[in-house]
Amino acid sequence: MTNNNFDVIVLGVGSMGSATCYYLAKQGIKVLGIEQFTLGHELGSHGGQSRIIRQAYFEHPDYVPLLKRAYENWYILEQESKVKLINRTGLLYLGKPNDQLISGTRNSAAEYDLRVDDLDTETMSKTYPQFDVPSDFDCLFEPNAGFVPPEKTIQLYGQLAVNYGATISTEEKVISWQEDGQSISVKTNKAIYSCGKLVITAGPWTSKLVPELTSKLKVTRQIIGWLATPNNDSFNLGNFPCWTLADESYDGIFYGFPILPVNKFGHPSGLKIGHHHPGIASDPDAINRSPTEEDRNILIEMASRFIPEASQSYIDLKVCMYTNTDDANFIIDFLPGFDNVTVAAGFSGHGFKFAPVVGEILKDLILNGTTSQPIEFLRAGRFQ
Repeated sequence: MTNNNFDVIVLGVGSMGSATCYYLAKQGIKVLGIEQFTLGHELGSHGGQSRIIRQAYFEHPDYVPLLKRAYENWYILEQESKVKLINRTGLLYLGKPNDQLISGTRNSAAEYDLRVDDLDTETMSKTYPQFDVPSDFDCLFEPNAGFVPPEKTIQLYGQLAVNYGATISTEEKVISWQEDGQSISVKTNKAIYSCGKLVITAGPWTSKLVPELTSKLKVTRQIIGWLATPNNDSFNLGNFPCWTLADESYDGIFYGFPILPVNKFGHPSGLKIGHHHPGIASDPDAINRSPTEEDRNILIEMASRFIPEASQSYIDLKVCMYTNTDDANFIIDFLPGFDNVTVAAGFSGHGFKFAPVVGEILKDLILNGTTSQPIEFLRAGRFQ
């Protein structure tokens, strides 16, 4: 068992787990990360080439301090890896003034003095003629926003963690874990390990490792699509921003990205769009990964209304997953009843941009028992 003993084991080396392994290893901690697939895989919640990054958080202003720290840590990751990760395209917010997307963005920007510009109808039509925006919509623009590449980020964090001495085992599935006196044992399909402390960052599989959280977490099936466009130039990176849009005809919001060059970001190449709204409840091990006609129709219908130049045909459609909490806020805390097990889950489709700060928080919690970051509103106890 000597070689299978670790200070900390991290279950799930995806968005949050890879960052946690990095921060722990950087502190000289003997850490093992166990991932059931490969690093940066597309079978969970972090596939799909791009994720929006922003600070004027319409969901709740309490996230803004965490985002400011996340931005700092994104810069550190860029400097250390010498890889550009933040692509500042700016971000459009489109919707009626009373919609949470617009009012919440305004509130967060005002409370934390963040730059968010109001675009009048004339400015909007001249600057972004690709959109057909209703006259009763407000148009906001956050210039410091953009996107980050999820798969590349996870792979970078994993490699840097290994460089600092971490062990990361991929294609190894966790079967169970249990507390054994002063230590914790972890059984996988390949080995049995022991550690003093455990971090659970298993995304949609969290409930399978922590059954007591099953009632707090709902895994849903989500669709993202890449549309063909007749005029790629006007939608290419550098000419087109990231965007979000709320319309009362649909639940949730829609979002999208510019067309990204394949040589830098990989396939597919097209106008990526998605629907940010909990989909069909699913088992992550038995999810339907085949797009349906309904999946195809809703994104096409939205695009035809608001981005009329977009084609009515797909280049690609992919399935991913959200792990939702009832209030759509994250869970970052010690597992109830344990002082040596932490969990980060329930990122509800808006968590990836926080990965650099969540990893740091989990490192703080597991090593020090506390963190200086403001996470009280994300504690697990709020559901009791």
